[in-house]
Amino acid sequence: MNKVLGIVNFEDATASVEGLGDHRPVSAFAFLGRYRVIDFVLSNMTNSGINDIQVYCKEKPRSLIEHLGTGHDVNNFMQNMEFIEESDKGYVVVAPSYFIYQIDYNQVIEAHVNSGDDITILYKATDNAKNEFIGCETVLFDETKKVIGIEKNRGKYKTRNISLECYVMSRKLFIDLVNRAANTSSLYWFKDILRDVYNEYTIRGYAVKGYVACINTLKAYYNANMDLRKREIARNVFKKDWPIHTMTNDSCPTQYVSGSVVKGSTVANGCLIEGTVINSVLGRNVTVKKGAVVENSIILPGAYISDGAKLDHVVVDKYAIIHHVKKLEGTDDSPVYVKRRDRI
Repeated sequence: MNKVLGIVNFEDATASVEGLGDHRPVSAFAFLGRYRVIDFVLSNMTNSGINDIQVYCKEKPRSLIEHLGTGHDVNNFMQNMEFIEESDKGYVVVAPSYFIYQIDYNQVIEAHVNSGDDITILYKATDNAKNEFIGCETVLFDETKKVIGIEKNRGKYKTRNISLECYVMSRKLFIDLVNRAANTSSLYWFKDILRDVYNEYTIRGYAVKGYVACINTLKAYYNANMDLRKREIARNVFKKDWPIHTMTNDSCPTQYVSGSVVKGSTVANGCLIEGTVINSVLGRNVTVKKGAVVENSIILPGAYISDGAKLDHVVVDKYAIIHHVKKLEGTDDSPVYVKRRDRI
């Protein structure tokens, strides 16, 4: 798709992921054992033939840059406006890095061009807005899917159309709106200017089918990992003709010692499992010692679970050691978080 510039934007302050967000942006979070959250939007773009992509990062960019290799670690559109203005692409696809779903942007671009609309906005219809996508933008439509309102999801209503904050428009219009936003307020986000101008332009919705997750809280991060462990759900995102690209690491296969038990789990390379792992996600080089039981938990790379430890609904950050505490237990709504490099 040589006529499109892809822009991957960063999350705003509504994304507050306890603990994990202290050390890296959401885009750099380890996910499902071997991926980073940003891999999903980047794979959507590259699989759609978008080869000219800019990646924006607001703070703590080191882990993201290490994962991507090269890229733009920038703070906002205005600081890089000359790159956008010098692009020869006629259209832009702007998408945040903290939503996970699968979409072929070729279909979206085609629908946008054929419609003659000013802006196309991707959305997900949900009947569980009281519990999911809290803090996300919602869009109100008329009978033609034209946007007639934009507001926050505060969990008051069951059924809502969740904005995926992914927009398709001409590059010229994008530049005009960015400049207008900058002149309005230095605190504005692109979605803020859209809220101001939706009456001035024809903005129409494009529905995304299948699985969608927004990684804006620890609960959401936990639930998305747990969801995509399940094959019937994962089929919505992982497809034979739609690879999720990531940076690979050379490491030995995981060792499953005699007597170990592993069920319903996603396990990356390089692990040593002597104990029991059930319905969990293990990153690379995780150790689960004999007698340890890890259930319904997410263990990030390099963590060490000592013998006899019992974990249920726990998120263990990188290189943490669970040694003296013998039991940690959370819930779906409130998983326990163990800090990076912590020893407990």
